[in-house]
Amino acid sequence: MVIKIKNISKFKVENGIIIPIILFGIISIISIYCTKSTLGADFQDYWIKQGIWYILGIGLAYMMMFLGNKFLYNNAWWFYLLGVLSLVLVLFFGVTRKNATCWFKIPYIGTIQPSEFMKVFLIIILARLIHEFNEKYLEPTVYEEFKFLLKIIILVGIPSALTFIEPDTGAVMIYLIITIVMLFIGGVRKRWFFLLFMLIGGILGIGTIIYLSSQDLFIKIFGTSLFYRIDRITNWSSSNGMQLKNSLIAIGSAGVFGHGFNHTPIYFPEMQTDFIFAVIASNFGLLGAALLILLIIFFDMNLVHITFKANDFMDKYAIGGIVAVLLFQQVQNISMTIGLLPIMGITLPFISYGGSSLLSYMLLVGMIFNVSNESLRYTN
Repeated sequence: MVIKIKNISKFKVENGIIIPIILFGIISIISIYCTKSTLGADFQDYWIKQGIWYILGIGLAYMMMFLGNKFLYNNAWWFYLLGVLSLVLVLFFGVTRKNATCWFKIPYIGTIQPSEFMKVFLIIILARLIHEFNEKYLEPTVYEEFKFLLKIIILVGIPSALTFIEPDTGAVMIYLIITIVMLFIGGVRKRWFFLLFMLIGGILGIGTIIYLSSQDLFIKIFGTSLFYRIDRITNWSSSNGMQLKNSLIAIGSAGVFGHGFNHTPIYFPEMQTDFIFAVIASNFGLLGAALLILLIIFFDMNLVHITFKANDFMDKYAIGGIVAVLLFQQVQNISMTIGLLPIMGITLPFISYGGSSLLSYMLLVGMIFNVSNESLRYTN
């Protein structure tokens, strides 16, 4: 396989993307450093590790530009199979933490979470399949569309089932969001979305009735793992749980300017990952939290602008999926931190600590660079 590179001298990146990424990196490292005074000895060097992950991630994003998006789409099935295989292997050879088997242990590096990279592979394969379907059927019949959607359900269902077993409900939600948004952008008839939401609503309704009427029966049918995840939602709705309570105390007591650099006032679990926004708000107050949210909005608006600039339909579908997953994680993470939505173990993209999450998003950033830089194209 030979990869040709065309006219590297014209290589450019979108300032509206690279500048926020650099600022995200600075904010991430500073906020993770601010957990040092509260976390134990094992977590004291996490801010250094995050800096290393950022350096590797930016290098990975630039490497993607040497490959080009066409290379990704052409090899989409291989990436998908690699992702599914890694999800299978992690169930047998992965390390278990807090009753979840989601990570491979890599000597001298740390842990790698396959489900984070699976979302990238799903975006690539879905972009290709939606484009191929729209090219083959300019005006598909309902039956042709149904067969295509059945194929997509199986394609997404396999990694979703494997990820749910780990268990990682948050990642499964991300897979679902990616699929729905990319199909919507791809022009699938709206009736299918209505039927999907009706089906999901029915399943959730039946599950809720069983949970409320007989928790023992719920455990027999769905298992203790799902019961625990539902229990976290009920804890959120009643404002129970030490994690949420302490997060609200830390944020509520911060005022406009916060408690100051590296002065997180109270401990709450996963403060360097899922609850990093609470660390930022408690250290830098309402002003710091507001500035971060404005930066996130600026970044997202630039992504949407790039979507409209894309000439390749596969790129349009892919960036649509990227924007969807970013928005979902941003809204879910910040909202669960302040008690507006259930706690689902979803990180804040580019800010929360985590090598797998950061590298997976840097892969997506590389794809965005390729779209924004129309003058530079790579062919496989």
